[in-house]
Amino acid sequence: MMVLVTGGSGSGKSAFAEEKVLSLGEARRIYIATMFPFDPEAFRKIDRHRILRCGKGFETVECYTNLKDLVLPRDSVALLECMSNLTANEMFQEEGAHENTVEDILAGVRKVLSQVRDLVIVTNEIFSEAAVYEGGTGTYQRYLGEINQALAEMADEVTEVVYGIPVCHKGGTCT
Repeated sequence: MMVLVTGGSGSGKSAFAEEKVLSLGEARRIYIATMFPFDPEAFRKIDRHRILRCGKGFETVECYTNLKDLVLPRDSVALLECMSNLTANEMFQEEGAHENTVEDILAGVRKVLSQVRDLVIVTNEIFSEAAVYEGGTGTYQRYLGEINQALAEMADEVTEVVYGIPVCHKGGTCT
């Protein structure tokens, strides 16, 4: 099963996604961390998420690019957090996929899904602004939009978290 969790910054999507993983029953829990620690703010966010996961039985696997090369334990439950970071990494890091970002990420998701029992993916809602961006930011938005649409189509459940309140868009039950 695949679950896609989306929402704005600070919406509570990470906490919801972690609880979703816990609700999927006993399994080896793998947290696929995609935030590259490039500045003090990134380190603070990483530390905050580690504290949130503490005691929940997650093993952390860092994967900044090349998701398709990741090998995970069979029958585990994986939480990939987050697609927005992975997309930026693939676009802008030297070892990233660059113009092949969308295809590489979707191939990676399919490979991860073929290895694990359940996959929960967190992504960001960044498309509500009226601003129009060009260059790298515009390309980033386009790529992430294409990826999010493909993931929503692949997913068994799609949930948007708004102010800590889950709103079901596809499958599942929001309680």
